[in-house]
Amino acid sequence: MPGLAQAPQRANLPIQCHVVGMNTQYANPQTTELLRRLRNLIRIGTVSQVDTARGVCRVTTGQLETDWLHWLTARAGHARTWWAPSVDEQVLLLAIGGDLTTGFVLPAIFSDAFPAPSTSPEALHVTFPDGAIMAYEPHSGALTVSGIQTATVTAAVSVHVTAPKITCTASQQITLDTPTVICTHHLTTGSLEVKHGGTMQGNVTHTGGAFSSNGVIVDTHRHSGVRSGDSTTGGPVS
Repeated sequence: MPGLAQAPQRANLPIQCHVVGMNTQYANPQTTELLRRLRNLIRIGTVSQVDTARGVCRVTTGQLETDWLHWLTARAGHARTWWAPSVDEQVLLLAIGGDLTTGFVLPAIFSDAFPAPSTSPEALHVTFPDGAIMAYEPHSGALTVSGIQTATVTAAVSVHVTAPKITCTASQQITLDTPTVICTHHLTTGSLEVKHGGTMQGNVTHTGGAFSSNGVIVDTHRHSGVRSGDSTTGGPVS
């Protein structure tokens, strides 16, 4: 338009940009290093080696294998937890400042090789390599422990188990190793063997079979030397 100065035309210069995973013509070394560190802040990988003596593992991510790195745990103070990751377990790599040499390993992510052991939306479920299972299902209120070989509970003071009904089943033997066993109410047993003596107090009723003492059946035995009057009979006849 007349009387107005025309603004100079600017050259159409390409915008310098960088997409993660792609090289550009205009990337400088500082930008390249910055983007490399950004990519390394969080990575997915799989455990390749585990050193349980030192509490460290190595992780393969892409074409790289990390140095020995510590894995994160729930507690590591006065209270401590231990659960080592396993080889081929999928994990997250968290690198401080994008430097994998200062990284930590965060277990774990389900994978095709190790899928989720449960589909319950509320259950706590742990499956171990030997097939043992510990699970609690809130929907049914059931706590399940199965597939284990042995179990040990040691308490310095006492152990209390309370329930309306308790069942203990053993195919071979149950041992109660204690100076005193106290049953406060009724005791029913299929058979009974008492060794090393004992005492009973109160009334005892016996029915439905023979009751013998030292080879003599108490309810059917006979005595020798029976006389009328106030004489004392002889001993029982076995």
